[in-house]
Amino acid sequence: MLKLYIGNKNYSSWSMRPWVLMKQADIAFEEVVVRFDSFDVDSRFKREILAVNPSGTVPVLVDGDLIVHDTLAIGEYLAETHPDKHLWPEDRASRAQARSACAEMHAGFRAMRQHCGMNIEAELHDQGRLMLRDHANLRADLARIVQLWTGLLDAHGGPMLFGDFGMADAYFAPVCMRIRTYGLPVPPAIADYVERVRALPGVRAWIEGALAEEDFLPFEEPYRLGR
Repeated sequence: MLKLYIGNKNYSSWSMRPWVLMKQADIAFEEVVVRFDSFDVDSRFKREILAVNPSGTVPVLVDGDLIVHDTLAIGEYLAETHPDKHLWPEDRASRAQARSACAEMHAGFRAMRQHCGMNIEAELHDQGRLMLRDHANLRADLARIVQLWTGLLDAHGGPMLFGDFGMADAYFAPVCMRIRTYGLPVPPAIADYVERVRALPGVRAWIEGALAEEDFLPFEEPYRLGR
């Protein structure tokens, strides 16, 4: 059976992507959680994950003797090994668009990742308003997300970015979490998409797991003193 190593569900946006993809697509796997304590080279987290993945990061997919790390690589491997799941759109042009959107998320939106770290358990609307007020690059990231999602939803008719659930929706699921956590203002059609993503069984299962952790890691939450 496939084995997926992930970090804390409340904080690990990169872990969320392949986990939700596999859960929502009904791809069987064993979950292994490597909890964060810090990211220092001598931390327990680093020691445990380095024993599996020489890059020292999560997520990691293990299939027998094969180790696949990085969310794009994991997604592509799953698409190749489970073609019946239709993780990418079947139409070639739509497939290229979906890959472009995932690659943009993978390489971009740095301001959102920097200023609005994933924290599913928290409600940080005041912090969100302050971040938007003070950081033009965050405002630009949010505007681009709205532009991208609006174009895809209009072109493909919803309910997901390319009609049915697929790789792109799993990739942007952590962005939906951030929009909700920080109360980031988006148009009604985008807010509706966020709620549709949150309602997906795979996403609901991840959220429930995040809320059950009850961890508080100060290095992940410099904006508050406790839960």
